[in-house]
Amino acid sequence: MDDLEQLKSWTETVQKYLPVLSKPQAVLLAMWSFAIVVTQSCGLTTVAVFLAELLLCKEDAMRQRLREWYRGKADKKGEKRQELDVTQCFAPLLRWVLCWWPAEENRIALAMDASTLADRFVVLAVSVVYRGCAVPVAWVVLQGNAKEAWKPHWLALFAHIKDSIPAEWFVLVTADRGLYARWLYDAIIKNHWHPFLRINLGAKCRPEGAHTFRWLSELIPAPGTDWSSRVTCFKSRPLDCTLVACWEEGYKDPWVILTDVTPEQADVLWYSLRSWIECGFKHIKRGGWRWHRCRMTDPKRATRLWLALAIATLWCVSVGGEADDTCPVSTHDALDPLIVQCLETSRSRSCSLSYLRRGFISVLVALIAGRDLPQGRFRPTPWPSSLPVNDTT
Repeated sequence: MDDLEQLKSWTETVQKYLPVLSKPQAVLLAMWSFAIVVTQSCGLTTVAVFLAELLLCKEDAMRQRLREWYRGKADKKGEKRQELDVTQCFAPLLRWVLCWWPAEENRIALAMDASTLADRFVVLAVSVVYRGCAVPVAWVVLQGNAKEAWKPHWLALFAHIKDSIPAEWFVLVTADRGLYARWLYDAIIKNHWHPFLRINLGAKCRPEGAHTFRWLSELIPAPGTDWSSRVTCFKSRPLDCTLVACWEEGYKDPWVILTDVTPEQADVLWYSLRSWIECGFKHIKRGGWRWHRCRMTDPKRATRLWLALAIATLWCVSVGGEADDTCPVSTHDALDPLIVQCLETSRSRSCSLSYLRRGFISVLVALIAGRDLPQGRFRPTPWPSSLPVNDTT
């Protein structure tokens, strides 16, 4: 199988899982993502030169085709030009991930977070977290250094993907304390998912069966403390929920998590899954596709380019995870030492490569050797777990 046949194979895969796209849109998306993986760059010039060499066409013509793909309709020439609506791809993209997910594994963890690119862009993303990596499935790129409410954007992202996961699945949604809000907790519950949201220590709660509110700092007074119970949290806007917390020795702050999962089921170490989205941002930037070198200034164009970045990430992470199913969670260099300890409780061997990098190598070898292009499958590892915490109510 030569390189052109391999590109054709990848194009057919993209068309299969993203049927909402027109044929020209799907073909160019496949070309974009294929070139990003092979060149390890999302730069327009790099991608255009690679594809021009591969397809034996002029660089300027290829550059223009690629540029037209992410431009808005008003910026294109011709009356029949279409604008790529990335939001229509979010649900099919998540279903693509689930199609490659093990049939017997009916739970999944989502992480939501914001990332910046200098002072130009702010990216709000919801990602499927997997083996120390993250696959974006819904996102929006906003103008940097601009005052804008994020709530409508987060709610819109949830709305695009809420019907893509089977109702019987256990879906955990994690977020750091900077994103916590009551509306966010309620929105996750409304989708029949389970919030796992970190909050600051400076709040009060009333443990189940108690008559008075107590400061969280009284319940988790010092390092080495674990705590879990049903509570009513916050005096001003009371929230009936489960609170799980731990404060490890040597750390400045504890993890204090609000969820609707029962204290008997919830494990505070599940929160370590959230950090994998940070590794995902690293992969899209310096650790993989080099988006940090992007020269775009239009956030709408960047939102469309992120579709190619997400597809490239999905491909390499799934191939990398399948290529080494015995390797534990990767990209430890980007994680907090406590999180690394949590993730390695059941594995002793460390992984020297991220799954994105491992997947890239598998794809590259297939291209060089003329083999069938690897498609990949997701093989999630067990979620981190701890010993039962003490209920000190």
